[in-house]
Amino acid sequence: MRILVVNAGSSSLKLRLVDDDDQVVARIDLPAIKLDTPSAELDAAIAGLGWIDAVGHRVVHGGTDFIDPVVVDEGVLAGMTALASLAPLHQPACIAGIRRAAALLPNVPQIACFDTAFHAGIPAAAAAYALPQAWRDRWPLRRFGFHGLSHAWAARHAAELVGRPLDELRIVTCHLGAGASLAAVAGGRSVDTTMGFTPLEGLVMATRSGSVDPGLVVWLQRDAGLSLDTIAEGLEHGAGLLGLAGSADMREVLAGAARGDAGSTLARDVYLHRLRAGIAAMAAALGGLDVLVFTGGVGEHAPEIRAGAVAGLGFLGLRIDASRNGASISNARIDAGSGPVVVVVESREDLEIARAVRSVIRRGAAA
Repeated sequence: MRILVVNAGSSSLKLRLVDDDDQVVARIDLPAIKLDTPSAELDAAIAGLGWIDAVGHRVVHGGTDFIDPVVVDEGVLAGMTALASLAPLHQPACIAGIRRAAALLPNVPQIACFDTAFHAGIPAAAAAYALPQAWRDRWPLRRFGFHGLSHAWAARHAAELVGRPLDELRIVTCHLGAGASLAAVAGGRSVDTTMGFTPLEGLVMATRSGSVDPGLVVWLQRDAGLSLDTIAEGLEHGAGLLGLAGSADMREVLAGAARGDAGSTLARDVYLHRLRAGIAAMAAALGGLDVLVFTGGVGEHAPEIRAGAVAGLGFLGLRIDASRNGASISNARIDAGSGPVVVVVESREDLEIARAVRSVIRRGAAA
C-alpha cells in the first residue's frame, strides 16, 4: 500500500509518499494553497508520484465530532469547515488540500487524521473550563489540545526506545517547534495537555503568546482601545519569542542570549520558565514520570533548551548526560542513567498518519 501523506499548513504544503515499510519514497515541499485556487505545482507533483492507494491528510481541528480518522465525504468537509474559526490559520488550508487531492485522485480514498483526536478522551477535570453554565451549554467550550499526531508518535516511539510496553509508562511528550505543546500520556492515552480551545493556550511559541490572563485581553479592548482583530493578530503573529526578542527563530534567540542581548535573554528565560512549569504540571497529572520526550524542531535541535528545562526539574529525578545531550542525535536517550528516562525523538507525523490510514483501510476491508 502506497500512502500519500498531505500536511497542508498556513505557509507550506508537504507531500510524503510512504510505502508499506514506512519508507518515504517521495518527499515534496510546496507553497501553501488556498480554497478554489488552482495550483499547477501541486497538480504536477501528484501526477508524478505514480500509483497511490490512499491519501492521509493532517487536519488541525476535529472538534467534538471527529475523534478518530475518517474517510472524507461532503458531510465530513462541512463539519471541518464549521470548525474553521477555531483554527483560522490552518483549517482552511487543510480543507483546500483535501479538495484538490480528491479532484486529482477521484477514485482514491481521502482520509482525514485529526490533531485533536489524541486528546479527545482526556478527563473532564482536564478538559473543562470553569465558565458560566449557559456558555458551556451553548458552545463546545473545552480544552481540545493539538499536535496529537506528533504526541502519539513520540510516546509510542519513546516506549520502543526504552524497551518497555507503552501501556506501562507515564510519559510527558514535549512537542517544541514554531508551535509548542506538552501532553501527559498514561498507558498510551493522553490525559492532559497544554493547548486548549485553540492553539494559543499553553507554552510560549515562536509568534504565539501562549497563556495570558484573560483579563489582560479584556483590558486591551475595553480600556486600551485595541480592536479584536488587532489583539488577535498580536497574540497569533506578534507575540511569543518574536514579541520578546524580536526574532521567532530559537537559534537566533539563543545566539542573542549568548551575546548578552537583554531581549533574547528574557525570551529564553520566559520560554524555559513556562516549559519547566508545564512539564511539572503534566507529571503531576500522571502521578509521576517514567519518560520525558523532546520532539519537534526545537525539541530535536536545541540541546540548550533541553538542558535548561531538565536543570530545573531535579526534584522529579530528571538528569541529563551533557555529552549525550550535546550530540543532538534524534531517537536516542540523553539521560544520565538514573531516574526517569529522557529521550529525543524525531517528529514523524507522516508515519503516524500513514499508520492511521492503514487502520481505516483495513477496517473498511473487513467490514
